[in-house]
Amino acid sequence: MAEGRVPAERRRRRPARSGVVLSQELIVDRALTLVAQQGPEALSVRRLGAALGCDPSALYRYFHNTDDLLLAIADRLIGEALDGFEPGDDWVAGLREMAHRIHGSYRAHPRVAALAAYRVTRRPHEFRAVDTGIGLLRRAGFDEAAAVRHYAAFVDTVLGHAALDAAQAALPRERREGDEEAWTSVYQSVPEAEYPQLAWASGELGRMAEGAFAEAVELLLEGLAGRVDVPR
Repeated sequence: MAEGRVPAERRRRRPARSGVVLSQELIVDRALTLVAQQGPEALSVRRLGAALGCDPSALYRYFHNTDDLLLAIADRLIGEALDGFEPGDDWVAGLREMAHRIHGSYRAHPRVAALAAYRVTRRPHEFRAVDTGIGLLRRAGFDEAAAVRHYAAFVDTVLGHAALDAAQAALPRERREGDEEAWTSVYQSVPEAEYPQLAWASGELGRMAEGAFAEAVELLLEGLAGRVDVPR
């Protein structure tokens, strides 16, 4: 099928054989549920058709292909993150809240995050996110080039940590707990003669299992704040 958005005339709400009225929103809802329950491999036209009680070909009236659907799912996560978000005058506080909202949205859908975090959705929620982020940096006093450059660094940092933390959250429980325990057991027993710095910091290594998202965001925001008055 040709790439691009499905024309509006092909997105009329029609009942499936099960009696369910199909829509883009319903299909995205069901896709999120399937991926959460069965993993990324569940994102197929055949499985979605079965879950919705419709002929799989009916989904092509709403999405060109599964990648088109994936972009809609990714945009849904952004929309959930920004729901109710109204940044105030403090641009640093606004970016901080935005970062934590995005991170939280991806953590809430860990099996989707690995598929969606690195995609460009070119849809309304993403438009709003980029517009909001650049607007906050413009409010700080950055010019066009700096605002775009810094927003790219900001959102890539946030999405990178979101994907990493979501991937960890999606691991089977025993593997996740094993990785976390390694910092307080395996790393505590390495030979000091070979790894003197690990021995020196051994009492704090448990923090490695906590994740570095919040710390990374604060470091980035401090760096941005320090550049506000720097000639560009």
